[in-house]
Amino acid sequence: MRTILLLFNVVLLAIGNCATPLLLRLYFLRGGNRLWFSTWLQTAACPVVFIPLLISYLRRRRRRRSDTKFFLMTPCLFLSGALIGLLMGLMNYLYTYGMAKLPVSTSSLIVSSQLGFTALFAFLLVKQQFTAFSVNSIVLLTAGAVVLGLRAGNDRPAGESNKEYALGFVLTLASAGLYGLIMPLVELIYKKANTPIGYILVLEFQMVMSFAATLFCTVGMFVNRDFQVIPREAREFELGAAKYYIVVVCTGITSQSFLMGALGVICYGSSLLSVIINTVLLPVTELLAVISFHEKFQAEKGVSLFLCLWGFVSYFYGEIKRRSKDMVDEEKNQTPQTTEMTPTSHVA
Repeated sequence: MRTILLLFNVVLLAIGNCATPLLLRLYFLRGGNRLWFSTWLQTAACPVVFIPLLISYLRRRRRRRSDTKFFLMTPCLFLSGALIGLLMGLMNYLYTYGMAKLPVSTSSLIVSSQLGFTALFAFLLVKQQFTAFSVNSIVLLTAGAVVLGLRAGNDRPAGESNKEYALGFVLTLASAGLYGLIMPLVELIYKKANTPIGYILVLEFQMVMSFAATLFCTVGMFVNRDFQVIPREAREFELGAAKYYIVVVCTGITSQSFLMGALGVICYGSSLLSVIINTVLLPVTELLAVISFHEKFQAEKGVSLFLCLWGFVSYFYGEIKRRSKDMVDEEKNQTPQTTEMTPTSHVA
């Protein structure tokens, strides 16, 4: 069941990871320009999580035929989820600003540096083990992001200044750093929880995180008066008002799919595995962006993509070797015990 749930969450993560950047970029390319609103969309669809929670509650109630709690979260988990949700709201704003200023292919490659940040914080917070291959992958992924900044002005959108492009680059990199902190924090909370973490608790944790992030963004929308502008923006959207709302709704749903998948992979795998899957999906997002928006794929992007993929292969190979070594060491440790127990059993 753990393997099935892990694979299920990998699928959700893949859908959200590939679709959300494309939908956000479509929103900005076709006339959308509300940063707080597009940030708000990334967590505002959290009520959809009530559907699986309600189904689970009804099943538990039917089995026990007695009073059953709808929410299983402890106050400590609730508070932790709310605080991380506020961080996630800030991260989403930084990411959205970068999406508004950068092509999808560029921003996706910058976001790939989150693997390096995640590796660092995973080492500090959850004592993640590393090998020379792991360190090599971090260096390569960081170098891949830096390559994009060396000639940042080459693919900036028409009418955008070098200053705006550079700011988008820096804020996107900052969002990758925050993401790299948030994922190991979630893993640490799972490990320190006083109650076993099952998939229902993962969904509840997601809902609390998303609700806190949505409140954070709602304040920004009120200050920026986004709610009054949405109807006018829909009418002026190049693809029409109906498709505007379709893009908006789909962005919310795919964002929740991404978050649900990421938190689920952390529960049944690790925070580092979650970010590794994001990196694996990078070429898919790259290809879809080039096909969908006819973005340029210049030499520096090719070099950056190569470094990112090389970094992933290096990490994956290092993990395989480390796990193989751990299995061999475990077998060696068990062999003497078996040998010592045999004479005792014979004398008895």
